[in-house]
Amino acid sequence: MSDVDHPGKRPAPTDGRSTRWDAHRARRREQLVDAALAVLGSDGRDWGLDQVALTAGVTKPVIYRYFGDRSALLDAMAERATNRLMERLMPVLYADVGLRQRVRASVDAFMCFLDDSPNVHLLFRHRLPGQGDEVVDAGRDFIAGALASVLDDHLGSFGIHEPELVQVWAQSLVGAVQTTAEWWLVHRDLDRDVVTEHLVRLIWAQVDGLSRQLGVVLDPDAPLPPGVEPK
Repeated sequence: MSDVDHPGKRPAPTDGRSTRWDAHRARRREQLVDAALAVLGSDGRDWGLDQVALTAGVTKPVIYRYFGDRSALLDAMAERATNRLMERLMPVLYADVGLRQRVRASVDAFMCFLDDSPNVHLLFRHRLPGQGDEVVDAGRDFIAGALASVLDDHLGSFGIHEPELVQVWAQSLVGAVQTTAEWWLVHRDLDRDVVTEHLVRLIWAQVDGLSRQLGVVLDPDAPLPPGVEPK
């Protein structure tokens, strides 16, 4: 029912001070997350609120004022890192190119992101004391869901529908790439491009082999047929 029906009813006025405070609070939270990620990059597993406060130029009570506790700050860090990863990964995963090229570009984007973001993999693997599971698990599930969509479209373009297989397949690929990337970050015995290429070969062997089991011979460089769009 509109305000015309009730002439005496008017929307509550917006408090300009409240709006400015909300904007200030959001900026301050962003600055604290930036400082926390910088400390993670330099200190790794020794990450702590004392150093975050020092880097941000505030006292620890200020951090608690904006985040409540250590766990909430870690969740905000994980959310920021996950969003940055999505910004790199989603465009190449859904690019209008052949499936093998999508695989290569996606693996390369993930490897480059971790290489460019020191110690952020600790967030993705729940390796910091006090860290919750919800944010990171949601990010992983989103990536696996996007990959499952691509795989489902790939099989669906040949009239094959295996939703349970696709779900398990996507989760296993995400886990394999993440674990291998973390191993490489620790050891670095091989060049990043070499690791990426080996991962692409292994993933493509799965794609090609499973497709042949289902009666499909692939052209690895052919895009999805017309009309098949990523979900």
